[in-house]
Amino acid sequence: MATTPCTTENSENLANLRRLVAGRWFVLAALTQLILIVPGLLDIPVPQLPLLGIVAIAGIFNAMAQWRVIRSKTASTCELFVQLLFDIGALTAIVFFSGGAANPLVSLLLPPVAIAALTLPARFAAIVSAVAIAAYSLLMVFYLPLPMPDATRATRLHLIGMWLIFVLSAAMIGWIIVRMTRQIRERDAELATAREQALRDERVMAMGTLAAGAAHELGTPLGTMALLAGELANDPSLSEPVREDIALLRQQIGVCKEIITSLSRRAGAERLENAPLEAANRWLDSLRQRWHAARPQASSRLIVASDGAPPEILADPRLEQAILNLLNNAANATPSPLEVRLAWCTDTLGIDIRDHGPGFPPEVLEQGGQTSFPAHERGSGVGLMLTRSAIEQLGGTLTLSNPEDGGALARIELPRIQA
Repeated sequence: MATTPCTTENSENLANLRRLVAGRWFVLAALTQLILIVPGLLDIPVPQLPLLGIVAIAGIFNAMAQWRVIRSKTASTCELFVQLLFDIGALTAIVFFSGGAANPLVSLLLPPVAIAALTLPARFAAIVSAVAIAAYSLLMVFYLPLPMPDATRATRLHLIGMWLIFVLSAAMIGWIIVRMTRQIRERDAELATAREQALRDERVMAMGTLAAGAAHELGTPLGTMALLAGELANDPSLSEPVREDIALLRQQIGVCKEIITSLSRRAGAERLENAPLEAANRWLDSLRQRWHAARPQASSRLIVASDGAPPEILADPRLEQAILNLLNNAANATPSPLEVRLAWCTDTLGIDIRDHGPGFPPEVLEQGGQTSFPAHERGSGVGLMLTRSAIEQLGGTLTLSNPEDGGALARIELPRIQA
């Protein structure tokens, strides 16, 4: 079933309705003061009883609208449209009993038109404008005149009233437009951020598909290299240093085959939501040891900075790859040992990876994994972007900084799994 504008509900309509209700209380309070004070102060014979009755009806209507916006989380476009028509009708009735189109209050028909133009679809805004024009036109013909024997005094009071109502209308329209345009800018910024995130996720998914295909194709040459390395290891004429090099080569080929096998499994039948729970310290230490197997020349130490039993962590392959990327980046920056720190509190779990190299370049701190960097001699330039995307998919955050005492710090904060 198609959705019509009258049935469309969203929080933006509710915010606009809330502002309309608040502004209406202000206008009703001002009208009440005018009805009670003007007859005695300016000696103008105003029919107070019917005017106060209209204000009372408008107050009851606004109280019902106030109750509605307090209890609801959304509002329909049609509801906002009806509210604006009510404002025009109530103001028309007030002006009818107080001099018709000659009453300066007739200018208050403009704010509902401005609000409709900003918040309603074009069809509804046109209807509100047409109703306001029709009301103004009818008030030029049908109204209860106020007896004012002194024409000069009546003209002076009319001009003063026009100025006051102009100031009030300008203030109301300005306040409404500023608030609504601010909301529109905030919404556009949120949409732009969501669009950028969708583009990054799409690129990450494309890279994952390419990685799965590459893993499948690399299996054959790695198998061939493993076979040749095994035959070389069985050659009795080789010296002991060469045998040690061949053993290291076979070990590294084995690590590559494990990575490719794991990558193929993750891209295929394995479901990420079925990842097991493990104690965070054991999981992180095991991951660190696997990383050392792939990079035996690098060194690191694990620091558990919190007391008590460590929380459990979801052994998600995306998180594993994110941490491996950060470890590789840190090891590429400096040959000195890395510090891997694990800490937790009631709601979050943090993993810090600290090196003592030259620190992050300014462009890396500025972009922080929001986009990829050009390929360089140590990598393809997309590792940090993939890392940030993986951590954000798990509900966490990645923060990059350069500590004052030197080096670089990558901090991962994840929501803690509650027992």
